[in-house]
Amino acid sequence: MVNGFFKKLLKKISFNPFAKQSHIKLGLYGPPNGGKSTLANKICQDWLGEEMSAVSHIAHETREINIKEQVNIKNSKGKELTFSLVDTPGIATRIDYEEFIRKGINKIEAKKRAKEATKGVIESIKWLDNMDSVVVVLDATKDPYSQVNITIMGNLQARNIPVLIAANKVDLKKANIDAIKAAFPQYEVVGISAKYGKHIEDFYEQLFKLN
Repeated sequence: MVNGFFKKLLKKISFNPFAKQSHIKLGLYGPPNGGKSTLANKICQDWLGEEMSAVSHIAHETREINIKEQVNIKNSKGKELTFSLVDTPGIATRIDYEEFIRKGINKIEAKKRAKEATKGVIESIKWLDNMDSVVVVLDATKDPYSQVNITIMGNLQARNIPVLIAANKVDLKKANIDAIKAAFPQYEVVGISAKYGKHIEDFYEQLFKLN
């Protein structure tokens, strides 16, 4: 069962870090290791010429909110879209320090990371109420009907936040975009490989439709 603590936070916390800003806030949300930070880096490399976030094969590498201001993208028709890109820690209903130990991290560091990751989840949730639109980055090789995915989608739908689903890792044989489309038919789904840039132009075009 989804942890009631996180469920309440998702529904009730109100926080306004962007109160004085007028342009669009675009959040990257999703479970750990879906490819949020890889996508954030791809966007920033394409349009700013620099990376944004650290990436790792270890879950919860991003444990703090990362923001890149004034990302300006253009499409083939000459339209421009400017937004603050917000890369958030992966949402999880339970974070166990033993997960990090299994990846070869010592116990002291593992406990520190678990504590930071839990704090990061709470911060991600706090920022949710301030997003103008959200890209949910899902690993297309995994079952989309996870408790975390359903919790994230349910809360986004309750807030009426425009959502685009980036079905990531389509370069892998196990990727199944149709499963994600079937799970969340209310949202547009675009298949991408953030790592290799596959279909990234389609993704950018969908951002214009989202905002």
